[in-house]
Amino acid sequence: MTDHAATFHTLHSGPEVLILPNAWDAASAALMAGAGAKAVATSSAAVAWAQGYPDGDALPVSRLIAVTRDVVRVTNLPVTADIEGGYTDDLASLAETIRQVVGAGAVGINLEDGLRAPDLHARKIAAARVAADAEGVALYINARTDIYLRDLAQGEAALPETLRRAALYLDAGASGIFVPGPADETVIGALADGIKAPLNIMLRPTTPAAQHLAALGVRRLSSATAPFRAAYGALVEALPGYLETGTFGPFAGRGQVPDLDAVFGSRGMAEPTPA
Repeated sequence: MTDHAATFHTLHSGPEVLILPNAWDAASAALMAGAGAKAVATSSAAVAWAQGYPDGDALPVSRLIAVTRDVVRVTNLPVTADIEGGYTDDLASLAETIRQVVGAGAVGINLEDGLRAPDLHARKIAAARVAADAEGVALYINARTDIYLRDLAQGEAALPETLRRAALYLDAGASGIFVPGPADETVIGALADGIKAPLNIMLRPTTPAAQHLAALGVRRLSSATAPFRAAYGALVEALPGYLETGTFGPFAGRGQVPDLDAVFGSRGMAEPTPA
C-alpha cells in the first residue's frame, strides 16, 4: 500500500492530466484497470446507487468499506475512495472511518464540504490527516468544494470563495482540491492559477479534452457517474425490448465484456495483505 500511495501522489505531479475512471464495484473496477487506467477511483453516487441508496451520506459505512475492499482486491492499482462528506461530522467517528478506508487498501479519498461550514470541513480534513498518518499511510486527501456545483456563491463571487476554501483546506492538510461543476476554460484556468495544489475537475459534456486541461494547469480529471450512466443506460434501453419479445435481439450489439472469470482468476481472489 505504501508504494501505491507514493505512486498516486506522483500521478498528480504532471505534466499530463491523471484521467481517473470512477468505478462502483469490483467488476467495473477490473474492466477499468484492464482498459489501461493508471489508478481507479470510486464514485460516491454510483456506489450508493449500486447498493440501493441515494447519494448524499446515506450509504452505510460498512457498505463503503466492503466496496472499497473489493475494488482493491481485483486491481493492482492505486485506489481512491469517494467518502462523500465522511458520513458524519463527528471527528472521532470520521477518524474511525478513515482507519477502515485505509485498512481496506485505499490510498486516497475524496472528502466534500457540500453545505457544511468551511471551518468544519477544514477540521474534518485535519482529523482525516491525523488518522491516516497514524496508520502509516500518506493518504491523498482530495478536498472537494461544491461552490460551483451547488451554486453556493453567485456570479463573480464564486471564484474568490472557491480559492478561499481551497487555501483553508490545504492548510488543514489536504493534498489536492476538487472543484466539480466548471467546464468553462477561463474559469478552470483561473482556478488552476489560484490553487496551490493539484486541481481536480469533473467530467461534463462540455469539459475540454485532457490535453487542453493540462495546458490550463489541471492535474486530475474524474469521470464521476458517466461510466455508471453509460452502463445502466444501455440496460434501460435494452430491457423493454427483451421483456416484450423474450429474444436476444435487444441485447445484441451493445458491446462485449471480457471473460470475468478469467480476469478475476488471474488477479486472485485472496484478501489483500495488510500493509
